[in-house]
Amino acid sequence: MEPLLSTSAQQKLLDQVRDVIRLKRYSHKTEQSYVAWVQRYILFHNKRQPQEMGTEEVEAFLTHLAVTENVAASTQNQARSALIFLYRHVLQHPLTENIEAIRAKRSKDLPTVLTIAEVKAVLGAMTGTPQLMAELLYGTGMRLNEGLQIRVKDVDFGQQQITVRDTQGNQDRVTVLPQRIVERLQAHLVLIKHQHQQDLDQGYGQVYLPYALERKYANADRDWIWQYVFTASNRSEDPQSGIVHRHHLDPSIIQKAIKVAVRQVGIAKKASCHTLRHSFATHLLENGYDIRTVQELLGHKDVKTTMVYTHVVNRNGLGVRSPLDL
Repeated sequence: MEPLLSTSAQQKLLDQVRDVIRLKRYSHKTEQSYVAWVQRYILFHNKRQPQEMGTEEVEAFLTHLAVTENVAASTQNQARSALIFLYRHVLQHPLTENIEAIRAKRSKDLPTVLTIAEVKAVLGAMTGTPQLMAELLYGTGMRLNEGLQIRVKDVDFGQQQITVRDTQGNQDRVTVLPQRIVERLQAHLVLIKHQHQQDLDQGYGQVYLPYALERKYANADRDWIWQYVFTASNRSEDPQSGIVHRHHLDPSIIQKAIKVAVRQVGIAKKASCHTLRHSFATHLLENGYDIRTVQELLGHKDVKTTMVYTHVVNRNGLGVRSPLDL
């Protein structure tokens, strides 16, 4: 009979996964997803010990996700990465090079893109901090999480640029700071600085620092330059350290505001925060910027990823006029 994993042993293993993830400085979001996938993998195999399983069981689980649960290719890839991480870095028993699971089909859908007029309409229907955040996403091409994690020190008004950190590829990049929002962004920072001073006066004012920098630089977590540009309205307890921090704005606030604005202006497209990133790239290409420049601004490792936007530029990417319009 195969050894089974007790509830306490399972929890201990998941704690080990968390510890290794934090040691390797992965994001909290990655930690949550990896732990969840490891737990699902264990339950799928009726709580068998991962140490007693290997490539064959991983293939069976990944195939189940594709065939039975019909997950997207990106979801299956995330599960695959989590299990490779488990065996390689936690259990110290790397899987074989080739995992021959049935692969989930990749979507061939082109990204949803708004016209410049539609973007202006959506942004015009928004107000306050959500509007400023949405304008920043469109004006810089950042992903929502990247925009939310921008800190005061990352905004360079003199050089008219923003440094984007903790990206999907774990590589910093620089993107343009839209001049149209400079004055409002500066005014916003004045309010955030006042809020930060109030937190300090009340004995708080700490912010989460990556890579254990709070141990390397004393009191850096209270410095103004490390504070988030878009902060939450309330302080909260950090799930990892237990320290009460002023975290960044919850992503759902921006997501809901954009959804409401799209519905309000009557745009019949499935638009989201990420649609602003797609629109940023497409509009740059339409205005004559080369593909390599757009690739750099978006932070794509492979230009092939950026090339998808060439298919939605001008006349549906075909460069052909319908005979009805001739």
